[in-house]
Amino acid sequence: MVKVAVIEDDVPTSNQLRGWIESARPGAVVQQWFNRDDATAAVEREAYDLVVLDIELGRERHAGVAVINAINKRGGTPVLVVSGMPASIYRSIMKALDAWDYLQKSDFVEQEFTETFLDMLRAVKAKSPAPAVEPPQDELSLDPLRQNSPTWRGERINLPLTAQRILDALYQRRGQVVSYDDLFQVVKSGRNRDNVRKHVSTIREAFREIDPGFDCIENVPMRGFRWTLP
Repeated sequence: MVKVAVIEDDVPTSNQLRGWIESARPGAVVQQWFNRDDATAAVEREAYDLVVLDIELGRERHAGVAVINAINKRGGTPVLVVSGMPASIYRSIMKALDAWDYLQKSDFVEQEFTETFLDMLRAVKAKSPAPAVEPPQDELSLDPLRQNSPTWRGERINLPLTAQRILDALYQRRGQVVSYDDLFQVVKSGRNRDNVRKHVSTIREAFREIDPGFDCIENVPMRGFRWTLP
């Protein structure tokens, strides 16, 4: 039985998320919390398989940060952040908090939420995660089934799951052009070129945070992208 906490101060949104979870995973136990104190007490007391969390709770703009810190003290239950904060701002927060993925409220739809939610559950429940790819020539270690990766030159790169899937698609076919059509297969929603380019931009920025000279992802005009070989 899957046990999920939905931590969201807006009641209609909380009920919507609960409905999506119960539809995607019939039989799931969903507990709803609406403020920082109740949520923190719950994550310290209960054993959840996954937590869906808003960063802002009531008038506390960063209440979710305290909740995630409480979660991490108990071993790091996977957290899916659903927030109105822009992804560009959230990525730095994600790096500090070890959240697994992020969906921006203004952009996501039920299908994207459901597929991200189920992907996270599969990753958690997998008994034998695929081994990390240890590249012979460069310094990327990548396993899209696990959140503690990828790493570049020994430093962790913090990316949402969709961006990790795109990175994996590029790296597995390094030296070859990966077309937009191929990349659409790993993007859960927003299957258009602009959305793919945004994900690739996020990947590049994440690499350049730890390696300002990173330039391994090449844009191939009108076709797609390529991970370039040394």
